[in-house]
Amino acid sequence: MRQHTVIDSPYGPLTLVADADGALCGLYMAGQRHRPDEESFGERDDGRAVFAEAGEQLSAYFAGELKTFTVRLALVGTPFQRAVWDQLTRIPHGETRSYGQLADALGRSGASRAVGLANGRNPVGIIVPCHRVIGSDGSLTGYGGGLDRKRRLLDFERGTALFQVP
Repeated sequence: MRQHTVIDSPYGPLTLVADADGALCGLYMAGQRHRPDEESFGERDDGRAVFAEAGEQLSAYFAGELKTFTVRLALVGTPFQRAVWDQLTRIPHGETRSYGQLADALGRSGASRAVGLANGRNPVGIIVPCHRVIGSDGSLTGYGGGLDRKRRLLDFERGTALFQVP
């Protein structure tokens, strides 16, 4: 049984979703591509400990005080998707990797397109930093939250822009 809450962020509202075991299984922005139907989020419960923890970590991230998230996650996907998402968490704050580099890290050279598809299905944006993946030529390509949000996140992490925490 899932539950959710909505918190404010520099991107506007973020919907956090937790599973029955109290782990974060979703973080969705308004208008995000591949955002599940609201009914799948479960009832709203603003008092869950995981939501407070995730909210505190996101606030610290947007204040420039946190570079690595430690909130407990429960990511639901295929084994390949979960392997890609695990690789995303290994990309250091302020750095990027190409889809091809991620495919190579997985031992699946030539699977950059499959990596891109898995990256786009990441259910916990920002915390699992799919925004840190770029095209092989350094271009900003695809982001479920929109390229403007991707650019803002990357600029922020590189220290070339600041967010104001609401």
